[in-house]
Amino acid sequence: MAATKPDLYKVLGVGRNASDAEIKKAYRRLARRYHPDTNAGDRAAEERFKEISAAHDVLSDPDKRRAYDQGTGPFAAGGGAGFDPNAFGSFSDILSNLFGRGGAGPGGGPTGGRGPGGTGSRARPQRGRDLETEVSLSFQEAVDGTQASLAIPTSMPCETCHGTGARPGTSPIVCPVCQGRGVESQGQGFFSITQPCSRCGGSGTIVESPCPTCGGSGARRTIKRLRVNIPAGVKDGSRVRIAGKGEPGANGGPPGDLFVVTRVTPSPVFRQVGERIEVEVPLTVVEALQGATVEVPTLTGKKRLRIAPGTRHGAVQRLRGEGAPRLGGKGRGDIHYRFTIELPRSLNAEQREAVERLAQVMNGNPRERLFTGGRTEATA
Repeated sequence: MAATKPDLYKVLGVGRNASDAEIKKAYRRLARRYHPDTNAGDRAAEERFKEISAAHDVLSDPDKRRAYDQGTGPFAAGGGAGFDPNAFGSFSDILSNLFGRGGAGPGGGPTGGRGPGGTGSRARPQRGRDLETEVSLSFQEAVDGTQASLAIPTSMPCETCHGTGARPGTSPIVCPVCQGRGVESQGQGFFSITQPCSRCGGSGTIVESPCPTCGGSGARRTIKRLRVNIPAGVKDGSRVRIAGKGEPGANGGPPGDLFVVTRVTPSPVFRQVGERIEVEVPLTVVEALQGATVEVPTLTGKKRLRIAPGTRHGAVQRLRGEGAPRLGGKGRGDIHYRFTIELPRSLNAEQREAVERLAQVMNGNPRERLFTGGRTEATA
């Protein structure tokens, strides 16, 4: 009895009218779930991965999908119990499509990528690693912007072997196992599983006579010193990206980036709250009662503020556009001045007499409303 052909739509869990985007989304979700790298030793997961990959290979190709829907070509009735192996790419092609590891073959593209059965990891340029460091700034430096001197541990190409890893006068040789492709292929049925070469680790070459300076790694640890511009308006914990100042790339690849995390020393006067700056301004009782003109600090000097009579403790007055610069050159924030009324810890005889006279002329009991439901006078 012939085996039943699988329903490719059910394999991917989509309807027969599914769009290309829906098919691709379902495939990626299932492929990541059943990928052999995350299910080591699980044969069932491996077989499931092959099944969904082959189903996607058909349904993602308009011609193959049309033939499958119409039951023609390799999908015709009596055409076999399963998929036609010749209708699909190899298992390595499936992995390449999913994870972006494909490339041109030798002489077939600028990366010198994949040869027969290979992925070309040896010749593909690789971007350098990103680096991260911290810099300490004063509050004023964070507001105004500054230049910072940095010393960053990093890897650089070895000066003795120029990054090859081989002793001067020698060169790396082509790996005898993978023949320079950087990968090994293992056949399973009509699939071919490709993995990094066990001998060279994917580089495609081996070093028989290692460089005495770097031990064959092709790189050495060093301290890179540079000065970088910190833009105005950074805050504690801001990450400033310095493009191209990370580790150098391999095989002619671009360098990585440097990320500078700012650590800002708090100011004794100014407090950063989001995009605004807050300042506490103490007032005397008299200033709060009758109003006053007071001098307050700004980020660039001083200004005078008019305090309205009857100002309460905690009241806020704002100066627009006097705060720290916003990153990206989008203007400046505001400064909020929060008024606090300071009371003397003790009174001398003259002050006590003045307070007593004030008490005689100030009438009303503000606590009365606590007992009258918010009314200032009781009703009959």
